[in-house]
Amino acid sequence: MTDLDLIDRKIVAELMRDATLPIAQIAENVGLSQTPCWKRIQKLEAAGVLTGRVALADPAKLGFGLTVFVGIEAPDHSSGWREAFAKAMEATPEVMEVYRMAGQMDYLLRVAVADMASFDGFYKRLTDAVPIKNVTSHFAMERMKFTTTYPVDTPSR
Repeated sequence: MTDLDLIDRKIVAELMRDATLPIAQIAENVGLSQTPCWKRIQKLEAAGVLTGRVALADPAKLGFGLTVFVGIEAPDHSSGWREAFAKAMEATPEVMEVYRMAGQMDYLLRVAVADMASFDGFYKRLTDAVPIKNVTSHFAMERMKFTTTYPVDTPSR
């Protein structure tokens, strides 16, 4: 379901902005009645367009005041190493996101920890878990923009 019409895009946009909105409010905002709106939401979920509904939290208020972007260079690109790395990432709760990259680094991680001592512990566990050719860490000083909302209901530029 990659060909979403404008109504589907508006529904997705509403849910990304606030997943707690009642169906009646979403339906009104997108110009539908409740039943067709609810059916579209169910279709969007079944198609995997909507993958979950969550609450967003302030990391600093939860004790995760340090965000680190970690670049990983793999020592090799074997399936065995990739599987071990994937298992290590799944078992490491500090890792919020993992991307396999093209370019100089092989993987980019977004890591959330309390402070530098916590990051040092993470770093040691990471480097003990799998062989790594190179690790480069970039420490975020300020989060200037953060969103989980894709601009699906705005015109393309």
